[in-house]
Amino acid sequence: MKTISTPNRILLLLTILMAAYQIAVGIDGLDRIAVTCYTISFGVLLVACLLLIIFGYEILQSSLVVIVSTIIPLTLSLGLIWEYWQPIRTLYLVFSILGFFAVVISRRFFPDSVAVILLALVHGVSGMVIFLLPILLTMNGETNPGFALIGIGGALIGIGGLLLSFLRTGRPILSRDTILSIFPALLLLMTTAFILGFLLR
Repeated sequence: MKTISTPNRILLLLTILMAAYQIAVGIDGLDRIAVTCYTISFGVLLVACLLLIIFGYEILQSSLVVIVSTIIPLTLSLGLIWEYWQPIRTLYLVFSILGFFAVVISRRFFPDSVAVILLALVHGVSGMVIFLLPILLTMNGETNPGFALIGIGGALIGIGGLLLSFLRTGRPILSRDTILSIFPALLLLMTTAFILGFLLR
């Protein structure tokens, strides 16, 4: 497995610091459920980057990576729904719980083809929520234009999740070396977009 270069370790460290900042001071004054969702999302991101620095890219071979790559978009999208789209709060909460357990169970008890479909479905729905909801809110004038940056972060997290999913199943969309080389930068860009979006909303 390719080792993590020093520049990529620095990118991961910057991502950790930004996620820690967001947890500490970036999500105050919100509904308790929304704060919990955002805290889990950025907390898991922080831990994932820390594990990458400590163990290297070998950690990506773990089945836990699939679970981690599902928690981040599910909790972030649930936080956005809870905060901004109240009529479907309960429905999306049920989807998030069922979607998470479907991904976990499918990795253990179902063929890879079924597991990939379920993973793509969960990632697709949560990614579209993160991508579209901030942009629509901005277009409707309900938030400041900067909030649309969360949508850009949503697009990046969707790309990252799919790249990891296909890499884990042995059928990568891009070459393994390419995915591993760009992944730390993708994480940093995604985190930056999220933090700026929350800051400027």
